[in-house]
Amino acid sequence: MSGSKRTKGPVVLAPMEGLADAPMRDVLTRIGGIDWCVSEFIRVTEGLLNVATIRRSVPESEYGWRTRAGVPVRPQLLGSDVHWMGENAALLASMDAPAIDLNFGCPAKTVNRHRGGAALLTEPELLREIVASVRASTPSHIPVTAKMRLGLTDTSQTLECAQALADGGASEITVHARTKVEGYKPPAHWEWLARIREAVDVPVIANGEVWSTEDYRRIREVSGCDAVMIGRGLVRCPDLGLRILQDADEAVLAWDELWPWLGDFFRQTRLRVVDRHSPGRLKQWLAMLGQHYPEARALFDSLRRETSADAVTCRLEGPLESAA
Repeated sequence: MSGSKRTKGPVVLAPMEGLADAPMRDVLTRIGGIDWCVSEFIRVTEGLLNVATIRRSVPESEYGWRTRAGVPVRPQLLGSDVHWMGENAALLASMDAPAIDLNFGCPAKTVNRHRGGAALLTEPELLREIVASVRASTPSHIPVTAKMRLGLTDTSQTLECAQALADGGASEITVHARTKVEGYKPPAHWEWLARIREAVDVPVIANGEVWSTEDYRRIREVSGCDAVMIGRGLVRCPDLGLRILQDADEAVLAWDELWPWLGDFFRQTRLRVVDRHSPGRLKQWLAMLGQHYPEARALFDSLRRETSADAVTCRLEGPLESAA
């Protein structure tokens, strides 16, 4: 245990397209240590979203916008149409969403080509207009929040973008401390989080390159932020939230304790993904878990060429000793 003088602030599960989906949110929040989640982005173009599409993206919306562990899930919208972002925010509000988050940080090329995500970080005035439209369309008791990066190619407009989000009515801003072109390449520039905090009058949530309890302590110290959003770090290390909660540097969840969660995750995945694709989702997670669990690497290697969902299920339902 560490002698950290600061108490734990909120730990937030980041929105990650194709990774932090509903089964992953369910498993990670039941393992524990996560205070709320932000959903994968829901794309807004020119029109009103279908409620069925929202339910599909965020099935927790049918259960009070909470995972089975009772952890809130905030839906996230992505788009650049000022009017339809507002209209779809109103739709989410009518479905009793606990908050509405706006994506101005996605670095994916397909998203950016369609003027979405981080591509908007060159247009601070448009950021302000989108947030203002969503804020005006949403009852005052529902927070409107936003997630951004430090910029598209550089940090020349970082503070201007953050101020635009706050001026538009965002009650909270999450900042991934890298530019779009930096992607996920280390390091994350945590010192910029402190500069943004000084420039806006709303809370800033720190995000980027948090893999351990020590990283969590350091990003809070460097940034001065209370809340920390964690993405890949929680997927690689499912007990990281618990480690932070307990201020522990060592593993809390042993492989034999993680094993049932793998089966649970795959059962849920098969309900949402066609069988020919579901083994790939498990392999994706095992490859990431291999950073912390040698057993996960061995299981990944044994399943590398397996394409049968039934065969994967049999392996996961078998004894732990035969997993590798």
